[in-house]
Amino acid sequence: MKRNQHLGTKARRRGPEPRYTVGLPAEIAHRVERYAETVDTSMSKAIAALVRLGLEGQEARKRESFRKLKQNLASSHPANEDQLVDEFRDPSFSAIELMAPSRDCP
Repeated sequence: MKRNQHLGTKARRRGPEPRYTVGLPAEIAHRVERYAETVDTSMSKAIAALVRLGLEGQEARKRESFRKLKQNLASSHPANEDQLVDEFRDPSFSAIELMAPSRDCP
């Protein structure tokens, strides 16, 4: 079997994954190291998994916040809408939108 033959077409077209070097505070590095040992994987894979989980968690919090906002807007007086929107607005949401893959891209 050729390399990547068992993978879907999408995986074969992507090419090598980008690599990054990150600096972690000692306390975080020790926690990641313990996590990597617990799941029996490399530090690199552990970091990638934890970043993915963190981004997914942040996206889930964003969806939940907007669900609550929508619910509150539906049940509130129209004069309070601007205040509700301001209370639920989070500057980190715009950063997440920049990192999210476009649905138009393959």
